Amino acid sequence: MNDGLVVADMGGLEAALAATEERVDAALKATAAVTRELKKAKTGAERGQLRDLRRALSAATALAGDAVRASTEAAESFSFDEKEYLASGSYAQELLETATAQDVAMFEADERLLCYPSLIKVLPADAVVEIDRRREKRLRPSVLLGLLATTQARPPRFRPEPFLESLESGYHLVRSQGKHRDAAVVRLLDVWGVLTLLPGQQRDYTRAEFARDLYLLDSSGVATAKSGRVLRWHASSGTRSSGTLATVAQTGQRQLYWGISFADRS
Repeated sequence: MNDGLVVADMGGLEAALAATEERVDAALKATAAVTRELKKAKTGAERGQLRDLRRALSAATALAGDAVRASTEAAESFSFDEKEYLASGSYAQELLETATAQDVAMFEADERLLCYPSLIKVLPADAVVEIDRRREKRLRPSVLLGLLATTQARPPRFRPEPFLESLESGYHLVRSQGKHRDAAVVRLLDVWGVLTLLPGQQRDYTRAEFARDLYLLDSSGVATAKSGRVLRWHASSGTRSSGTLATVAQTGQRQLYWGISFADRS
C-alpha cells in the first residue's frame, strides 16, 4: 500500500492536509529566519559593518540548510493518492462524516451528495468536485462544507413559474401516452423521462436535479399554472419503490416525491 492510502486510512484528506499544512508552516518559519539574516547582511554590506555582515552571512548559510530540510519534509509529507481516494468513494464518505460532525445535513443519492440546495458530484479524474455544475478545486472537507454552508445562507436561484409550466407539460404528455383520465395521478419519474427524451438530456438534467427542483417548487408555494389548473402532490406505496425521487429539504430532512396531478381548482 502506498503512503497516500496509508494517510487516507489514518484520517482521510482532512488529516493529510492538516499534517502537510503544519510542515509547510515550519518551512515558512525556517525560510523567514533565512530572510531575516540576509536582510541583516544587506544592511551590513550597505553600511560597511563588516563583522555584522560576516555574522549574518554565516547565520543565513546555516539556516538555509534548515529551510531546505523543512521544505523537503513538507513535500514528502503529502504523498496522498487523491484520485484513488476520490474514486473509491472514501472522499464522499469523509464529506458525509464531516457534515455530520459540523451539523450540516447531507446525504448521498443518485451518485451525488445532496446538501440543500446544492448537488455535489465528485470527479476523480480531474481531482475536483462539481457543485451545481460548477467546478470547485477546494477539496479540503472542512473548507468545502464551509462553502456549502455559505450557499445555504443565500436564497436559491430558482424561478418556480417556468418550472411549473414545464412540469404541467410533462404531466400531460405522460397522461396522454398512458391514456389516463383527466386529473389522474402520474409518477414524477415518468414526467422526468418525457422532459429528457432527447439523447444526452438525462445526463444534462439528472434525477437528482429534478428532485431538487421539485422541492424548490414545493417550498415556493406556487401551485397554479397559467392554465388555471392546480398542482397536487401525491405519495403512495411508490414512496418505497425505485420510482421515488429523493432530495434534502432546507431543514435537513430527507424529502421524497412520487406522483403529481393537475386538476381544476375545486
